[in-house]
Amino acid sequence: MTTAPTDTTDSAAFEASLQRFVGLEIGVVAVAPDEVNVPMVRHWCEAMGDTNPVYLDTSSAEASVHGGLVAPPTMLQAWVMRPFGQGRDESESNPYSELTKAVESHGFTSVVATNCEQTYDRYLRPGDQLTMRTVIDSVSGEKTTGLGTGHFITTRQDYFDGAGERVGSMLFRILKFRPAPKPAPAAPKPLRPRPSLTFDHLFWFEGLKQGKLLIQRCAECGVLRHPAAPMCRECRSIVWDTVEAGGRGRIHSFVVVHYPQIPSFEYPNQVVLVDLDEGVRVVANTVDTNADQLVIGAAVQLEVRMCDDDLSLPFFKVVQS
Repeated sequence: MTTAPTDTTDSAAFEASLQRFVGLEIGVVAVAPDEVNVPMVRHWCEAMGDTNPVYLDTSSAEASVHGGLVAPPTMLQAWVMRPFGQGRDESESNPYSELTKAVESHGFTSVVATNCEQTYDRYLRPGDQLTMRTVIDSVSGEKTTGLGTGHFITTRQDYFDGAGERVGSMLFRILKFRPAPKPAPAAPKPLRPRPSLTFDHLFWFEGLKQGKLLIQRCAECGVLRHPAAPMCRECRSIVWDTVEAGGRGRIHSFVVVHYPQIPSFEYPNQVVLVDLDEGVRVVANTVDTNADQLVIGAAVQLEVRMCDDDLSLPFFKVVQS
């Protein structure tokens, strides 16, 4: 397990120790496997959509200030890149690997590439054979970023032609950082409160599980009633059955609850009292409805939704009349 420096003095000493790597050359001189050549330039131009004629059209190139074909400057790095699938020898010990171990020993174990800057001294021409030397250009002091705290490490690749003249250079910068602590995972949202089921309204919740909003109906006089009750208020009959509501209605009243907040509900919590076309009123939450759409008399449509494995409830959304 790695730890960060414990005080300012230790941190300053650590940062000073990193500066001893600045200016050191990394590994052996890289030699381009191929000379600068027209076929590779053609592939590059086709991939990039670069139609500059001085790269591929001999006549145009000879008539230009270049006096002949040249390669796109941005191909600088491409000439000496390792073949695909051939990685760096991780067992090789060099100043860069030692620098990496040093920063990782202090907890800066993550890495992200940040930017690249290229400088071109002259255009490359077919036949140029490049070599590349890499040095550690700079190591920053401790910086705090959105990813975490760390050090920016910049390497410089200098490119030379066969005569030993520098033709270009590239600065490549990474951030070795200590990841910011991950926030604790949010607690799962509590389930909605469970209804206290009785024989009188068990049918209502069972119907909702089937996607139906059932209304209790007196079997003697046919009067509908909601909420459910054991006896008809009109004829006092205790015999009843149900009918399925069509799901259309209008807002009779509404309230938007902001506080107090109960974790199992979404806020603002929009609650509507709906006059169903069948003649009874139902209290429910809204769905797919903005607060500015809540207007007394607005038409609404029922949507029965499953809140969890054990509970389905009616919701209403405002629709066109």
